[in-house]
Amino acid sequence: MYFPLGNVENMEKIEKEKQFRSILQFIEQKLFQIEDLTVKMMYNSVVDQLSTIPYFNWVGIYLLDNEKNQLVLDYYVGKPTEHTHIPVGKGVCGSAVADKTDKIIEDVTKEENYLACSLETRSEIVVLIEDEKDIIGQIDVDSDEVGAFDETDQEYLRQISDLIVDKLRS
Repeated sequence: MYFPLGNVENMEKIEKEKQFRSILQFIEQKLFQIEDLTVKMMYNSVVDQLSTIPYFNWVGIYLLDNEKNQLVLDYYVGKPTEHTHIPVGKGVCGSAVADKTDKIIEDVTKEENYLACSLETRSEIVVLIEDEKDIIGQIDVDSDEVGAFDETDQEYLRQISDLIVDKLRS
């Protein structure tokens, strides 16, 4: 069967959105309804849910330690990493905090400031967890595919980040 390129891309986007909507639904309707949900349990569950997306080969949440001006890895799913503490400004994660912006890196091998967590990693997305202008941390995702992440991933990870902040406020 022949699909013009635009239709294939559209089908991929629809599938991606379907996966994210399912995760958002779980977070909103099941996870966040648990009365005694601890912050640690919340972070672990969010990472566990995100790790079910096939091209999300490494998923973690880093929290910002303002006193030490560094990110500290809270919980992750994927290959072990030595990058459990990242100074603000260093690597993709640290530069996202320094620049106060999300980052989508299509090909990490072309990044001068990249901290390699795995030799197989080819692309990365970092979405900040922000309470208004205060950065709490970030959701960091690596993929073994070049160009794995796009604005759809960013949009849905931003929604998840916002849900985390809403839960932290309650």
